[in-house]
Amino acid sequence: MFSKLRGEFVDIVEWLDDSRDTMVWRFPRYDNEIKMGARLVVRESQTAAFVNEGRLADVFGPGTYTLETQNLPILSTLKGWRHGFNSPFKAEVYFVNSRQFTDFKWGTKNPVMVRDPEFGPVRIRAFGAYSVRVTDPAKLLREAAGTDGRFRTEEIESWLREKVVAAFAPAIASSGIPVLDMAVHQDQIGEQLRGTVARQLSSLGLDVPAFTISNISLPKEVEEALDKRTSIGVVGDLNQYTQFQAANALEESAGHGGGAADGLGLGAGMAVGQQMAQNMNSSQPAAAAAPPPLPSTGQWYLGIGGSQAGPFDEQALRQKAASGELTRETLAWRAGQDGWRAAGEIPELASVLGAVPPPLPPQ
Repeated sequence: MFSKLRGEFVDIVEWLDDSRDTMVWRFPRYDNEIKMGARLVVRESQTAAFVNEGRLADVFGPGTYTLETQNLPILSTLKGWRHGFNSPFKAEVYFVNSRQFTDFKWGTKNPVMVRDPEFGPVRIRAFGAYSVRVTDPAKLLREAAGTDGRFRTEEIESWLREKVVAAFAPAIASSGIPVLDMAVHQDQIGEQLRGTVARQLSSLGLDVPAFTISNISLPKEVEEALDKRTSIGVVGDLNQYTQFQAANALEESAGHGGGAADGLGLGAGMAVGQQMAQNMNSSQPAAAAAPPPLPSTGQWYLGIGGSQAGPFDEQALRQKAASGELTRETLAWRAGQDGWRAAGEIPELASVLGAVPPPLPPQ
C-alpha cells in the first residue's frame, strides 16, 4: 500500500547509479504505473527504454522529457492512444548504462600451442584486461538482460572471458610474429583481438573500446633454457668461465672450512684438473700431427746507391755481400732498430760480413 501511495506522488523517473558494475537497472514502480506528464531524466552515459507487455517500445537518450503521448510514439501505437489521455499508464522503464566498464580481466587457463619459426611448436600463456560498452540497448535487453531488474557485469563476465580466450589462439597463430618479438608487438596483437571480440559481441549490442595484453609468457622450462642460452652468450669463453668458477669455489672453501667446504674444494680442484687434462690431451695430437712453423728470419733494408732497397732475408744479404753491394759501411735497418746503422756495427750481421775483409788501413 505504501509503494502504491508513493507512486502516486513521485512524478520523476530517473536513475542515480551508486554502483560500478550495473549495466541495466529497472525503475521500481508499483504495478509499473507511470503518470502521464511525469518527467523522465536521462543522464549522460544512460539510455532509458520503455517496455510494454514484453515488447520494447520507446528509447530515450540523455536529456529531460515530459512523458506525453506525442513523446511516446511507439508506445502510443501499441496502446492505441488516438486522442491522448491523462491517466496513468503501465510500462516498465529500464535504464541502460552506456559508459565503459573497464574491470574485465582475461587470461588463458591452458597454454596455447603456436608454431614459432625459431623454436618450433611452443606453448604460451597470456593475460590482460579489456573494457565493454553498450552500443545498442535494445539488443542487450533482448539478448542478455531480459527482465532482470539489476543486470550486472558479473552475469556475463565468464561468458565474455571465454569469447576472448577463444579468439586469442587464432589471432596469435595468424599474426606470424615470433615468440621473442611478441612483447614488442603486444599492441598490434591486442588491437587484432579487440576487433575480433567486438565483432562477436555486436550481436549483444556490446562493443570493446579497449583491449590490452599485459603479458605473454612461455613455460617455465622454456624460459630456463632461454636464460641458459643467454648466459652462454654473455659468458663467451666457457673454458675461462669454468676456471673462474672453480677458482671462486676454492676461495670460498678456504674461507669457510669444514667437511662440506673441503668436499666443495675437492670437487672444484677435480674440475680444474679435468679441464687441464682435457686441454693437454687436445693439444698433444695437434703437436704430433704437424711441427710448428720455422721461426721467421728478420727482414733487412739496405741503403744502396743513396736509395732504400729491400727487404732482404739472410740468404739475400749473403749474396749482396758476395757481390760487393753490402759492405761494412753499408747502412742497414730492420724493425725494432732505433735507426740506420753501418752494417759492420750490427752484431746480427757479423756472420754475413765475415767473408768480406775489412778495409785496408791507411798507407
